[in-house]
Amino acid sequence: MTAILLVDDEVRMLDLLELYLAPHGFLCMKCEDSTKVEKHLNNNPMIQLVLLDLMMPKKDGWTVCNEIRAKFRVPIIMLTARDQTEDVVKGLNSGADDYITKPFSEEELLARIQAVLRRTGVEKKEVSYKELHINEESREVIYEGESISMTKTEFELLCLFLKHPNRVFPREDLVTLIWGYDTEIEGRTVDSHMRNLREKLRSAGFPIEQHLQTVWGVGYKWDVP
Repeated sequence: MTAILLVDDEVRMLDLLELYLAPHGFLCMKCEDSTKVEKHLNNNPMIQLVLLDLMMPKKDGWTVCNEIRAKFRVPIIMLTARDQTEDVVKGLNSGADDYITKPFSEEELLARIQAVLRRTGVEKKEVSYKELHINEESREVIYEGESISMTKTEFELLCLFLKHPNRVFPREDLVTLIWGYDTEIEGRTVDSHMRNLREKLRSAGFPIEQHLQTVWGVGYKWDVP
């Protein structure tokens, strides 16, 4: 179970985050006071990620993020109603690993958390679909007992789709989830990686056309009947 520290001065938001995350196996610890974040992290070394609100009365999220990053290696995702470019840049420069603007959907929150956990090496588990098996710790892809060689990007794309079957991912969301905010990657680069991923799975004998679907004008999804 992945332990997450939720930091927000609004009790209603803390309860909503827990409502979203607890059913998916996350252990949620709540902190309403931004001056006590360091105490929570010192007392609970099992915390593997911090969801940090930006606008708080005692200490703002930028300050708290800087303080966390100076002493801890835990990943940080900032939550805020502000979406100006300068706020995003300031948050990332403070050490945040990702940035989510309120309001957000449950699906987006879960996808971003899992993407950050993968990028930072916290989330290590196996994912399977039929005879296709993925080991995130060894970064192996196995189909019917045979290994499939994949690049880092192809591997992360496949993990993301398998963990979110039937969800449509727009190209711009895939860019952010796989490469992060501070990237110059464009949508056509995503298309190139998707073609390579399809070809490798097809060559291994996996019925990829039945599952990895292009949603024209939008992006991609992993279709599970």
